Amino acid sequence: MLNRLDLRGVPLADLGASLPRPVVDGDAPVEAVRDIIAAVRAEGDAALRRFADQFDGGAPAQFRVDDEALTRAWDGLAPGLRDALRVAHDSIEAFHRTQRRSPEHHEYAGMVVEGIQQPVDRAGCYVPGGRAAYPSTVLMTAVPAKVAGVSEVCLCVPPAADGAIADVTLAAAHLAGVDEVYAVGGAQAVAAMAYGTEEIPAVDVIAGPGNVYVAIAKREVAGDVGVAAAFAGPSEIVVIADATAPVPFAAIDVVVQAEHGPGGLAWLITWDDAVAAAVTEEVGRIALASPRHDDIAATLAEGGYAVVVDSPEAAVEVANRIAPEHLQLMVDDPRALLSGVRHAGAVFCGPLSPASVGDYVAGPSHVLPTNGTARFAGALTVDDFCKDIHVITLDQDAIDGVAEAVAAIADAEGLPAHAQSARMRTSATRADDPT
Repeated sequence: MLNRLDLRGVPLADLGASLPRPVVDGDAPVEAVRDIIAAVRAEGDAALRRFADQFDGGAPAQFRVDDEALTRAWDGLAPGLRDALRVAHDSIEAFHRTQRRSPEHHEYAGMVVEGIQQPVDRAGCYVPGGRAAYPSTVLMTAVPAKVAGVSEVCLCVPPAADGAIADVTLAAAHLAGVDEVYAVGGAQAVAAMAYGTEEIPAVDVIAGPGNVYVAIAKREVAGDVGVAAAFAGPSEIVVIADATAPVPFAAIDVVVQAEHGPGGLAWLITWDDAVAAAVTEEVGRIALASPRHDDIAATLAEGGYAVVVDSPEAAVEVANRIAPEHLQLMVDDPRALLSGVRHAGAVFCGPLSPASVGDYVAGPSHVLPTNGTARFAGALTVDDFCKDIHVITLDQDAIDGVAEAVAAIADAEGLPAHAQSARMRTSATRADDPT
């Protein structure tokens, strides 16, 4: 089930050129997404209904789910699952509260600068559907937004063929305090949240993972609306394992992210031939026995690799070149390898720290960068739902001290009004001209 890739003997500097990567954004999906966005901007709900007929098997009578349905879903949930969602919610909330920043206060040369963190007014969360229900993603997007202080949080979820949204998803929305839920999915949902329709008011920030079309849509609307995190597309996992790694643990963790379906990555990297062979065999056994065999097989066919390298250093360098969403260091001394990790969405250390814990209850959001964007981006955080406002105050001594520097730079830029606005406030100028 895993494609074999032998990189032994390849210099570290040349490893990047030897790595296969899936193509996720050719011209066809980009053009399709642009057409969808343009239609939603021009036609609003009429376009959403047309796309629902085309992609979802029909449009619901109304896109917004009744608030009472969220309450009923929560009340009807099995007690064990309700408790599990509470555990996840409380862990996510507790972690994200550590990200709230106190107002900043800075003084230099008599100037007082204050930094105030303010939330956006309205946030939109996208939660995938179709292949599975994802109540965890509801919590991982809506809870950080609520902790940030966002007053209105809406949620878009692709409906099932009957137009309904899974009760467990609605229950999670109730628990997270989501204000509005809409049965809309795909690139059209991103467009609706970005620009608004008759039924769906526009938002200030969009967050959440999705398939390649959803990820491209968020990239297309960025700039017109805030887009949290980076390219949160098909799921990715890289497991670095040595001979101390329990083979069943390494194999199941390669399979875990492949469950989400095609388009992602599921890699094992090792410097031990025996580990590569044993894990590959176990991955095949797990995949064949899985009820999600088709999704796993589709992912592994194009994005599943067992990579053999010369050394632990080479393994980490391969991982850095991939910049995966999830990186597991299933080795004897994970901390020794961690110091070399430069690019990853989240890192899990040791055999008892699977990425699945991060998916549900560790606390940090599982909305992570994919498609190599971990080179410059990180996980969804409270900051993605806030902006910094700077408050600047000068007294007479302060403006006297900096006015000539302001004026000199302004004069050099050919902006005389800028220069004059500073000079006219100095003590000397005001003494000469009291008006």
